Amino acid sequence: MIIKTIVMVSLYFTPIILITTGVANQTWQLFACYILSGFGMAGIGMGVMHDAIHGSFSKNPTVNRLLGYTLNMVGANATVWKLQHNVLHHSYTNISEGDDDINAPFFLRFSPNAEKNSLHPYQHWYTWFFYGLSTVSWVTSKDFVRLTRYYNMGLLKGKNVYRNSVLKIIAWKVVYFAFILGLPIAFSPFGVGEILLAYLVLHFITGLSISLVFQTAHIMPNVDFPELNEHGMIEGERMLHQLATTSNYSEGSRVFAWMIGGLNHQVEHHLFPDICHVHYRKIAPIVKATAAEYNIPYHTKKTFFHALKSHFEMLRFLGNSEMVPAKA
Repeated sequence: MIIKTIVMVSLYFTPIILITTGVANQTWQLFACYILSGFGMAGIGMGVMHDAIHGSFSKNPTVNRLLGYTLNMVGANATVWKLQHNVLHHSYTNISEGDDDINAPFFLRFSPNAEKNSLHPYQHWYTWFFYGLSTVSWVTSKDFVRLTRYYNMGLLKGKNVYRNSVLKIIAWKVVYFAFILGLPIAFSPFGVGEILLAYLVLHFITGLSISLVFQTAHIMPNVDFPELNEHGMIEGERMLHQLATTSNYSEGSRVFAWMIGGLNHQVEHHLFPDICHVHYRKIAPIVKATAAEYNIPYHTKKTFFHALKSHFEMLRFLGNSEMVPAKA
């Protein structure tokens, strides 16, 4: 974990420093540096801050809290993410209105329980483009929108907590934009237009990478999309719910697992979110054997390519059908 953290943080910061100091002084080098920084940003998101905010990076809470701030360094916000991901996504996995990961804008439909409109039949073609833009909204507006929503939901409590949270988000974003755009614009030989275009490429790399890794774990043909009962409660046991709504892929690839923070083992992550991802590969056979022993479905795809293909098929299904898909 230490080596991975150093690699991903360095991969994010170093290319921007090379641009700012003029070491990278050709247009192709500008774009190459921002692309590399995008991979570093994705690596921080999947392999560093994700564990840290779950409290599973280290046994030391202070280490987890500090490394959670790596999310703030790349333009998002740890407080908002913890509520959106740890509280809502992990509590209401694949439940419309509860899981913000499937509460999509009007032009996307990620659940058979969500309303359908005339755009959705084409979403399996255009969703990928919006995946690439997803982190742009994170670093600009989404943190403020979700913070307000979570405050109104009662997830943020305490005197002046909302105001203080907004001020902290603003402060972190000022630092982020000063580094990622301000320094290159001020000190590099490149024009503003070139830098902004390269910056958008960075986000497309990051957004597409993170979205594909996370969405192929839940928006799949073989998983469940439960609904709350008439009392607004989730029926069934928590671990059974996570097994029913989550899917693995490419379980045999150690290199791929290292690159994406073990998130090819999403089943194990959802069952044991407080365990560091480096242990998922060893836990998986035990979980799989136990599921088989009790005749409980354990969803997995052989490769990431198979997962992408199934995700594409699910997007097409959701765009053209009102019915919950049959189990594969």
